[in-house]
Amino acid sequence: MKIAHHILLMAAVISMASCVKAYDFTPSAPENQGSGKKVGFDITVTREGESVASHRTGITTRSTVGNSNSGSGAYASVGSSLATMDADIPFGLVGIDYFDHEIVVDNARVSSDGRNYSTYFNDALWNEIRAEKISFSAYYPFVDDIQYGDDLQSYSIPYKAEDTEAGPLVSKTVEVAVSRLSLVPLEFQHITNDIGYCVADVTPDSQLQGLIHLRKVIAHNVASAGIFMNDMNLNQGVWHRQGYYRDIVIFEGDALVGVGMENEKFVGFDTLEDHLADSHRYYSIPDEIVPQKQYVEVVFDVDGFYVENYYYEPLKDQVKRFQIYGVIPGNKFAYGRQYTFHLGLDLSSIYQPISFTAGVSDWETQIYEDNEVF
Repeated sequence: MKIAHHILLMAAVISMASCVKAYDFTPSAPENQGSGKKVGFDITVTREGESVASHRTGITTRSTVGNSNSGSGAYASVGSSLATMDADIPFGLVGIDYFDHEIVVDNARVSSDGRNYSTYFNDALWNEIRAEKISFSAYYPFVDDIQYGDDLQSYSIPYKAEDTEAGPLVSKTVEVAVSRLSLVPLEFQHITNDIGYCVADVTPDSQLQGLIHLRKVIAHNVASAGIFMNDMNLNQGVWHRQGYYRDIVIFEGDALVGVGMENEKFVGFDTLEDHLADSHRYYSIPDEIVPQKQYVEVVFDVDGFYVENYYYEPLKDQVKRFQIYGVIPGNKFAYGRQYTFHLGLDLSSIYQPISFTAGVSDWETQIYEDNEVF
């Protein structure tokens, strides 16, 4: 059974141009604290307009809210805040003066002292600005090179796999009066997917239940690099994939799989967990799903057992592949969404000669999507 909620994927086409010359920007450093205008940042991370956290340090950036249903075997994940915006990783800042149509802050690297994000502007050059307000946009994590659109309404961020692992964010555009430029409020939103897994033994025959040991879970062909084109005017963007895919080992260990959906567990690094916050999740670039490309590989062992005085030997390193195609609505991941794949493992097809349950099919992949941005 495959259950999911419909999600609208928004996209914007953004023109590209070479980087425009900007004012000099002086980064935060002890030796120049007295040489420029200090600017702080009040950072908020939201999902669908709802504030997840608002801090100037230790910013929570990922959470989920779901619900559970009964009667049809359906189960939707329920979770709480899971990850943080790493204060050791800087974010990038862009500032546009639309009065003179100039870039005044050109991809500035903004770092934290472990408590607050702040930086310094060059006073002399900043005083040359004639505009009353500056439009600011930020993104996380920082990358060395971004490109601007011809109208300076947009810019593109090239993310590598290691950048994606940090959980990329982009802020809404905010206008700040030059005369009050001391604290810039930034409201960040997620632009990738947060993906994880749950597992349960759904074998209907009681003689075959409680025998599965999970050994390994691998996600294959995970989109991990791309260019995000951010429209500062529309406060939305679109991903362009760069064709880089990788395999991610989600789980490697030896864990007995619980019987029934009521005993379903989240997949951790080497154990099965009760809570989403303890599970192994990863970020990926929103991708189009195609047949036979994206899939989840599950490696498992089966304990030996007796049926009618006959002993069935243990099985080692059994492999099953779960195709993702046909599971997600429209076969496209929507950015800013959290997906939890629920894998129902059924041994009936392996031991068909001793299965007393009629009409039992092969293993079944179930997906339930929390329908919440994280």
